[in-house]
Amino acid sequence: MATEIDPIHQFEIIKIVDLGAPGGVQLAFTNSAAFMLGIVALVFFFLTFATRGRTLVPGRLQSLAEMSYEFVASTIRTTAGNDGMKFFPLVFSLFIFVLMSNFIGLIPYTFTVTSHIIVTAALAAIVIGTVIIYGFVRHGTHFLHLFVPSGVPAFLLPFMVVIEVISFLSRPISLSLRLFANMLAGHIALKVFAGFIVMMSAGGVLGTLGATLPLFMVVALTALEFLVAALQAYVFAVLTCIYLNDALHPGH
Repeated sequence: MATEIDPIHQFEIIKIVDLGAPGGVQLAFTNSAAFMLGIVALVFFFLTFATRGRTLVPGRLQSLAEMSYEFVASTIRTTAGNDGMKFFPLVFSLFIFVLMSNFIGLIPYTFTVTSHIIVTAALAAIVIGTVIIYGFVRHGTHFLHLFVPSGVPAFLLPFMVVIEVISFLSRPISLSLRLFANMLAGHIALKVFAGFIVMMSAGGVLGTLGATLPLFMVVALTALEFLVAALQAYVFAVLTCIYLNDALHPGH
C-alpha cells in the first residue's frame, strides 16, 4: 500500500537487462529506455501507416499526420523563417517525441520519460549543439556576433557580451528544466490526490464521502495535465525554433 501511494515511486528507474560494466561504467537496459524505444516505434508505425495511401481526400489518420506536419512547419516558418525549414526533421522529431512521451506518461502504470532531467537535458543538448555547430559551419567566426549587440556604447560592450554569453549558456538549462519540472510536478500532484482518495475511502462512510473532493481534484488535474502535456511540447518546439533562428541569422 505504501508503494502504491508513494508519489515518488512512479519515477523509479528499474533495471530490466544488466549489460555489465565495460570500462567501469555500469550499463543497463531500463524501463526508461524501453519506453523511449516504444515511443519512437509507435510514432514511426503511426506515421508510416497513416501516410501509406497518400490519398487526395485524406482519411482521419492521414489528416492527423498532415495536421501535425503543417503545425510544426507553420511554427518553424513563423519563428525562424523559410530558411528554418531545413531543420524541420529535427524540430518535428523533438515535438512528436516530447508530445507522445507526455501523453503516454498520463496512462496509469506507465513511465514518463520527460519527468527525468537526464532525458530533457539530452534533448536540450541536441538543440544547443545543433545551434553551435551549424552556426560556426555556416557563418564561421561571424556567429560570435550573436554575443555582440549592435549599437551598444564601447564602455558597456564587455558587460553586454558577458550577459549575452550567460544568457546563451542558460538556454539548455531553462529548456530542460521547464519540461522536466512541469511533468514532475503534475504527476506528483496527481499521485498525492489519488493517495488521498485511497486513504479516505478506508475510513468508512464519512471517509468515502470525503474522498469525493480529492476525486474531483484528480479529474480536474488530469484534464489540466493533458493541456500541460501538449503545451510543453509546443513550447519546447517554439524555443527550439527561436534558438535555431540564431544559428541562421546571428547578430542583433
